[in-house]
This record gives sequence, C-alpha cells and structure tokens, in this order.
Amino acid sequence: MSAVRLVLCSLALATALASHAQSASTDAATQQQTPAYVAARAKWQKELNAFDAADRERLPAAGGVLFVGSSTIRMWPHIAQDFPQQPVVINRGFGGSTMEDASLFARDLVVRYKPRLVLVYAGDNDLAENRTPMQVLESFARFANTVRGELPDTRIAYISIKPSPSREKLTAQMREANNAIAAYLRRMPNTEFIDVYTPMLGNDGRPRPELFRADQLHMTDEGYRLWQSVIASHLAEPATRVDASVTQGLH
Repeated sequence: MSAVRLVLCSLALATALASHAQSASTDAATQQQTPAYVAARAKWQKELNAFDAADRERLPAAGGVLFVGSSTIRMWPHIAQDFPQQPVVINRGFGGSTMEDASLFARDLVVRYKPRLVLVYAGDNDLAENRTPMQVLESFARFANTVRGELPDTRIAYISIKPSPSREKLTAQMREANNAIAAYLRRMPNTEFIDVYTPMLGNDGRPRPELFRADQLHMTDEGYRLWQSVIASHLAEPATRVDASVTQGLH
C-alpha cells in the first residue's frame, strides 16, 4: 500500500469512527448480543472466567496501567515488577487472541478497570489467520473507539507487531499494519504508537535470534527486557515526560 493511500485510508477511518464515539456507551448491550461477540465469548469463556475470578479476589484499583492482547502479553513474566514505578499494573493478555477479539472485549477487559493508560499488543494472529492489514487497523480502531467513548481521558497506546521469525512470510503485512495504525494514531489525540519492531532487528535487518524462543514466535527473557526498556518511558504521566505520540511508523 502506498504511503498516500495509507494516510487517506487511516484518515477516512478515523473520521468515520469519531462520529460514533459519543454513543459508544449506549451500544454495550447491543454489542453483547451480536453473533461475533457471542461466538468470541464462548471461545474464550475459560480465560474470561479466570479474569472474573481474579477480580473477585482482588479488584485492581482504577487509574492504573493495563496491558491487553495476545500471548506475548499473557506470557510476560513479572510484568508488574518490570514497571515498579507504577502502583497498579494489570495484565489481561490471553493467548491466541486477535485484535478482533480485543475489540469485542474492550469493555470486559479495559473499560471495567478504568485505567489511565491501556497498552494493546495484538494483530499478528489476525494476519496469521489471513486477515488483511486494513482489517487489523479496523479492529484496532473499533477497540480505541470503544475505550475512548467510555473513558475519554484514558491514554491509548499500540505496541507494534513484532518481527517473529516464524512469521517471516508475513513481514510485508506486519509492516503495513504497523504503518496503518501509526498513521491512524497520529490523528487521534492522547494516543501513541510504540515501535518494538525496529529494535528487535539486527544490523542485518533480520529478527535478532536471542530475543525469541525455540518456537521462533514467543520471546525470551532477553526479549522482554528489551520490551521493558522500550515501553518504560511511555508509562509516565504525559506531563512528566517528552510526549511520544508523534512516533513515526515503520517503513
């Protein structure tokens, strides 16, 4: 996709979805009756029940930092300890999930916690299931629209799709999805795009092998240390840091 077409598509999508933000909270009951939501709820019932049980035992305080997404988030060891300056860090990753799943469960996994910042990592599973980069963008936009509609002050950050060696055949689609979402976020206030793709590449332009487990998909401890170093600066309150919301997309 050309850069001009990418920008135009992202701008058109941002404009179209912005008109629905004010009515997002009234659509909750309707969304939960849709076939897509019902099917996703049935598929992920075990994981959602586990989150509900954890909340009943100890409901996280509002105003925290929330991570949501696929197995890369779910498998992050000691995520709260990696960001000790944050009083509340919530992990709501569920393995194998897609950006589409995250958009359907935005109220279940984000809105209910009222975080000041939500970071989402998802999209590569969508591409592996033959969705297009623009479909990933559309799913992310629905996710962001739901969050923004009910939590207008919550900052939204997208962690870029990582360059997993096992999905090297999807490199072009990964880059396109990352660039599309980065372009979209440049037109939405109080958001940012966090590029982990670039620092995970070596001098040869290929994924750094030490960052990935034997399955060539999930990350090693070294991979998570890299992510921690990249993401940490984005967790501070905007008033206390240099705003990174204009971070450029990948090329």
